[in-house]
Formats: sequence, structure tokens, C-alpha cells
Amino acid sequence: MKHYLDFEKPVIELQAKLDELRKHAEAHGMDAAFEEEIRRLEQKLGETRRQIFTQLTPWQRVQLARHPKRPYMLDYVRLAFTDFEELHGDRLYADDRAVVGGFARLNGQPLMVIGTQKGRDTKENILRNFGSAHPEGYRKALRLMRMADKFGLPIVTLIDTAGAYPGIGAEERHIAEAIAVNLREMMVLEVPVVAVIIGEGGSGGALGIGVADRVLIMENAYYSVISPEGCAAILWKDRSAAPQAAAALKMVASDLLALGLVDEVIPEPLGGAHNDPAAAAAALKEAVLRHLGELLPLSGEERRRRRYAKFRAYGRFEQQPARLTAPVAEGGPGSNGQETGARAAGSGAAGPA
Repeated sequence: MKHYLDFEKPVIELQAKLDELRKHAEAHGMDAAFEEEIRRLEQKLGETRRQIFTQLTPWQRVQLARHPKRPYMLDYVRLAFTDFEELHGDRLYADDRAVVGGFARLNGQPLMVIGTQKGRDTKENILRNFGSAHPEGYRKALRLMRMADKFGLPIVTLIDTAGAYPGIGAEERHIAEAIAVNLREMMVLEVPVVAVIIGEGGSGGALGIGVADRVLIMENAYYSVISPEGCAAILWKDRSAAPQAAAALKMVASDLLALGLVDEVIPEPLGGAHNDPAAAAAALKEAVLRHLGELLPLSGEERRRRRYAKFRAYGRFEQQPARLTAPVAEGGPGSNGQETGARAAGSGAAGPA
């Protein structure tokens, strides 16, 4: 069953007319009038699709990132990688099925691929915990990354999660500590690490496998410290302000690239990756191979140095000049007026713009 988003309605209507016309032509024979009308509708459909999908708002891109037919981690593994052999368990507690990882090849290059996996239906979503990992998921990912580091295998992570699981059990097993350890340990890996945000990149749940030499993002994915709905509930006290929050958070690919938080935006087929998963996987494969080709010749120490510098450079702010305050009247208690005024000026904090 197809799933359509609200802003796709003009495309849906034109596609339905085109399908109906083709069926009618097949049933009654194709003549010049039918051919001309079909060509006209095809042209209009293409123009409408381009007009809609080249002018998407941040909120519309968030909706595409969550599209239920969008390719998930295992879809990209099937379409872009070969010889995938899944490894299970964190060797401490359990096997978290929201995090999937194992050995694979990419165009013949052996590597370790790790990612977060959602489900297609209710049963699979329960199995995968809707793509939200428990602490054991992050510990499994770290176990596999350490194994890859030991054997000199590059690491590719595919990120698609709304965030780490916030349940009581996860807190009891120290979800924050598990993510924090991953952040620290990924920073010192000597092998190349390439992270790709393929859908949702939510908060620490995404960052827990996202410390990489190169961070790439699919065109209609997002990466943010909080969901638009969560931000809207906090700042606007109303979750319906999610579209406004999505724009303010600068969470979509183009904004993240402009801010220097990602290294490349991987283009998707017109209409989103779900319209042509094979083409989306081919684009992802080409980008990952290109970045691995640039990273592999470097020494492990050089990769670590650059990775550290990359994340230390994250974060920008603007500082307003301090404004001098008028000196108090002379004879004030403890000092003269000029000294007090200078001290007041020096204590004025310059806040962000």
C-alpha cells in the first residue's frame, strides 16, 4: 500500500489521472489523441514533482525522513554492500536488535558496517524497538568497532533513529554512560570512520555511533539535538508548532552543511529515497567509497588528530561588544566614582546574538 504525505497531493492526483488514462488506452486501443494526452500529463506530472520537491520546507523534509517506505539500514546494506555477516550481542547483557552490525564489503573493500534499524510493521517495530537502542545496543556497536580497529577494518555507520530509548530499564543499565563511552572511544579509533545519516538523526542516540572522520547526510534526512515536536512543546508549549521549530533548529541537510556540521549532502532521487531505493543506495555507495579513498592513505595518528580537530571546531557564536555603564557619583562607599564605573563596565557579560 502506498503512503503519501499531505504536500504530495497534487502529484497523487496527476498520477491517478495518468494511470486511469493508460488503463483506458490499453482497454480501447492507443490512438494519437491518447498518446498526446498521456505525454502532456507525464510532462505536467514531472514539472509538478520538481516544483514541490525542490522547494521543500524543513518540516516537509522531516516528514520525508520519517516516511514509512524510506530505505532503512538493512535495505542499504542489501543494495550497496556485499558479503554481510551480522554479529550479535554486547557480551555483557543482551543483543539489542535496534542496532545491527557486522562484517561486509563495499566494492570489494572489507569493512565493519553498523547502524540503527527500524521496523516496517508492528511486529518488526517491536523487535527493533522502533529503532531506539538500549545501552546494550551502544555497547554492541562499541564491541564491533573495537574489533574493526583491532583488524584494521574501516567502519561505516548508518544512522536512522529518533533517539536512544528513554525507558526505565535503559536508565537502570546506564544509557547515558554507554553513549558517553562511545563518544570517547570513537574519537581515538585509528581506522577510518564514515557516518551517514540516512533518515532521522535524533540527539545522543544518533551521536552514539556518529563520531566519525566524515559525517555525511542524505538529502532528506535530519540531524538534531531534539525533535521538532519536542522543541515545540518546550518553547511554544504546543506540539503543533513543530513546523516552526523545524525551521528554527536548522536541522536539515542544507543548513547542517552551511554550519559545517556535516561534510557532504548525498542527493536523493526526486521525491525522496523511497521512490527509487536502488538509486539512493548507489549515491550512498559512491559517496562512502570516495571518502574512504581519501581517508585510507592517512596514518592512524593523523586520522585521530583530524577527527579531534573536527569535533573541537563544532559550535559557533556571535559576541556583542560590551557596553560601558555610566559611572556612579563620586564619594560612593568604598571607592571613587570613576573606579566603580570601570569595574561595572568590566563585569558586563556579553551574551550571544
